[in-house]
Amino acid sequence: MKTAVYPGSFDPITNGHFDIICRAAKLADKLIVAPLINYSKKHFFSLNERCEYIKILTKNMPNIIVEPFDGLLVDFARRKKIGIIIRGLRTVTDFEYEFQMALANRNLAPGIETIFISASLKYLYVSSGMTKEIAKLGGNISEMVPSEIKDFVFDKLNKNKK
Repeated sequence: MKTAVYPGSFDPITNGHFDIICRAAKLADKLIVAPLINYSKKHFFSLNERCEYIKILTKNMPNIIVEPFDGLLVDFARRKKIGIIIRGLRTVTDFEYEFQMALANRNLAPGIETIFISASLKYLYVSSGMTKEIAKLGGNISEMVPSEIKDFVFDKLNKNKK
């Protein structure tokens, strides 16, 4: 059984993330979507919220498990017996960073492979940061986030304004 992991901050999960999840789920028998605790970032959504939103979107996808982690990805992968890391790419800058991370991960755990999935053309411009910025300024994010979580994004923004 091939198990893959798709790690990310998913803060919030975007249509680009969800597109990668759907495509990666076809490549593995089991896909673990793993929201991470990144201590160098101040997350807008809590870890529980990020996990819950991903679970809402993947509820009808039986080979997907949502499981958060912190620490080294390769340590998480070893514990879970994961052989494949999935990473999404939008830009050349993404590639440079992700390629460096893939090489570091291969050095730390030679048996774990990284597979890059390029973003679909319609989501090349979408990022969590841009989504939050547009939403904070009252813009339309309906093309950027799945409809099932759009209201959660605006609700969180309105709570933070108070």
